[in-house]
Amino acid sequence: MNGKAIGRVAAGALAPVMAMAMLAGCAGERGGSAAVPASGGDAQSSAAPGGQETFGTLASPCGPGDAKGATDQGVTDTAITIGYGDDRGFTKAPGLSKEMGDAVSTMIKWCNKQGGINGRQIVGHQYDAAYMQAATVMQKACKQDFMLVGEGFAMDDAAEQYRVACKLPVVAGYTVGPNAAMGPMKFEAVPYPVDYYNAAPLKLAAKTFPEFASDVDLIMSNSPAVMTGSNKIKSAMKEIGITPKDCGVQLNAEGDPSYVPFAEKFKSCGVKALWTSKSPDPAAFSLLESLDRVDAHPTLVFEATWYSDAVAKWNTSGQGDNIHAGLIFQPFENADKVPAVKKYLDLVNAEGGKTALLGMQATSAFLLWATAAKDCGADLTRQCMVNKLSQIHEWTGGGLHAPTDPGANMPSDCTLLVKLTGSTYKQVAPAAIGEFACDKSNLLKTDPSTWGTKLNEDRIATTFLTSDVIKPQV
Repeated sequence: MNGKAIGRVAAGALAPVMAMAMLAGCAGERGGSAAVPASGGDAQSSAAPGGQETFGTLASPCGPGDAKGATDQGVTDTAITIGYGDDRGFTKAPGLSKEMGDAVSTMIKWCNKQGGINGRQIVGHQYDAAYMQAATVMQKACKQDFMLVGEGFAMDDAAEQYRVACKLPVVAGYTVGPNAAMGPMKFEAVPYPVDYYNAAPLKLAAKTFPEFASDVDLIMSNSPAVMTGSNKIKSAMKEIGITPKDCGVQLNAEGDPSYVPFAEKFKSCGVKALWTSKSPDPAAFSLLESLDRVDAHPTLVFEATWYSDAVAKWNTSGQGDNIHAGLIFQPFENADKVPAVKKYLDLVNAEGGKTALLGMQATSAFLLWATAAKDCGADLTRQCMVNKLSQIHEWTGGGLHAPTDPGANMPSDCTLLVKLTGSTYKQVAPAAIGEFACDKSNLLKTDPSTWGTKLNEDRIATTFLTSDVIKPQV
């Protein structure tokens, strides 16, 4: 996550803190088999024609072999020890990002049943950073793990200095802080770097809804995280020729006594479309209800956090039927068209885990890590992993999401839009279910003043950088 990645928080419990981690295409807690159309076949036993296990379009990187040797910390003749986890123990939002740990735990079992990686079984240390304990978790991982895989810690920047110092590579589920997002020895299946922004959702919205291009405004908030995200969106809008109306509406992060005046202001200002970087929470719901009350019905195009069970459950009266969300992940409703999505849901549901878009993100991270680990063969070292991961420049997690460039830490240039009607989401653009709208021109360079860190010529954060970090040797 990171002005970007993001996870999904329950009912806005951490909205001000996590909003920046949930801005762009990965968020959402929309999950559970009930939301998925029926589909034939057993994803847990699917295999390619030659008998090899698959994950969507990806041939499984797991299987037997004769790899031997204690080649690096956490690697023995028989095992590879990795760390993973989330913030599930945070007392103010119990279960926060639980889907990430559930996904990696499931994938470890799936992989070990096939023989592990080149015959070595995977041993997982599951960590709970509980929001404020990321640094403590990182210090533990530094002492025992080969790598971190598929984890997501909201306070990862607090742990970054320890990770860099102990030269612990990571294939993160998501990153939040700018130093973590741009750190050395860091790879993500779905990167959200601070220096590039994927404007595909904005462009597709403008193409699909003319009013979004001509009469749009942003729902602002005095939350620092939402303000930062909104300013980035405003800058991106202007770069693609969209000028927000700037009606002067700003919500109070602590709540407002009434949202009707804000709704009336949007209406009198001539707003016909709205965008927000604010996560769904009671304040946002109250504003949407007030818009309906004053007979204002703008087209709503929101961040991926609005693809959410909480939003679907709130929309019993249909006041959110105009909500659209831009995603770079396949929605669960597309599972009958996208085998990788069904595979993920079947595997995690069979283990009794929580499913969500962040879970798919962690799954993709695990598959990316396992693919590189397989290619390293018996000589499994951190150096080899950094080398192999840096060479992977097109990745979809077997079809879980749009193409990304993990090796170069570059985001996707794609999106699709889903629309909420009642409690049901459906892809509405592009029209062909399962397809994304992609264009290299969607990637915009961001203003360095918004980065939150200084980058060197290799686009690596310099805050904690040391001279002995593991660099790609290609």
